[in-house]
Amino acid sequence: FLLGGCYNTGAGVAQDEAEAVRWLRLAADQGKAAAQLSMGVCFAHGTGVIKDEAEAVRWFRLAA
Repeated sequence: FLLGGCYNTGAGVAQDEAEAVRWLRLAADQGKAAAQLSMGVCFAHGTGVIKDEAEAVRWFRLAA
């Protein structure tokens, strides 16, 4: 999860939104609520993924 944040902001690594989503997804699929919330934000804003409000809501619900 933290590595995804690093790729998203470019902290210590080259900024890469797609790579950030890859790492966030790995954590989210393991049930990490913070990662699921972050996935929802990514889909809501189209950060590293194609903007998809329905998918964002799905991730937000999983995180709740």
